[in-house]
Amino acid sequence: MTTTIPKVRKSAPKSDTPSRVRRGGGVMSSTGLYIATGVAALLFLIPFYILVRNALSTDAEITGENWTLFPTDIQWGNISELFSDETVPFAQTLWNSAVVATLHTVGVLLVCSLAGYGLARIPYKHANKVFYAVLGTLMVPTAVTFVPSFVLVSSLGWVDTYRGLIIPGLFSGFTCFLFRQYFLGFPKELEEAARMDGLGYWGAYWRVVVPNSLNFFAAMATITFIAGWNAFLWPLVIGQDPSSWTVQVALSSYMTNQTVVFHMIFMATAISILPLVFVFLFLQRWLVQGIAQTGIKG
Repeated sequence: MTTTIPKVRKSAPKSDTPSRVRRGGGVMSSTGLYIATGVAALLFLIPFYILVRNALSTDAEITGENWTLFPTDIQWGNISELFSDETVPFAQTLWNSAVVATLHTVGVLLVCSLAGYGLARIPYKHANKVFYAVLGTLMVPTAVTFVPSFVLVSSLGWVDTYRGLIIPGLFSGFTCFLFRQYFLGFPKELEEAARMDGLGYWGAYWRVVVPNSLNFFAAMATITFIAGWNAFLWPLVIGQDPSSWTVQVALSSYMTNQTVVFHMIFMATAISILPLVFVFLFLQRWLVQGIAQTGIKG
């Protein structure tokens, strides 16, 4: 008796065309993304190129009809001319801006972080009212409080001083709001463990909350430092003597109703943005991360 073994049909090999299509589509999308990123980066760098090009040119080349990609004769002497100008002590203005922006940043971080932590963590029946009052300060235009602030600073004798430039801006309603939003999402378990060890609110803030929030503090420091360095109107009014000018006030002195010194403006601007570039490059990875930790969703 013979048994017949049934034949097993072999299935046709599966086509790998869809996977190839998917891989091809991924490569094309990545290429398009790189091209778009490169174009965006190029457009972003064009103003910096123009700034450096004009800083090393003469006024005739800056305003001339025949534009060249690079100056025919690089004017390195513009740098020495900028710092040797007796009418504008540019080196002193850089120092003033560095001192004002640094102390302003430290003060704002301390004051606003304490205020935000208190509003987020310390139980108080009027906490919401205080928070709404802080938000209300964001609705008040700066022009409304400018004159009263100047009268107060002038009566204290703080004109042409670092105190007059720094102290009036130590509180920021927006920065306080950001700190409160961040501390609301901070793990309470860490603070409860600190209180079990005998720490109060100040001890928990300084020894537990701050060391575990350095990313957010770095992000706020970056934003605050840039704002302090670029401040113009308040330093213009308070710093009446050239020795107390900040770098932004010094930049405005090269452009008057009678004359505009183009090469000095561009050279001073190029040098003045270098500290901001270094700060941003050093702290950029914390900037987006810190803002994302506030709980604000766009």
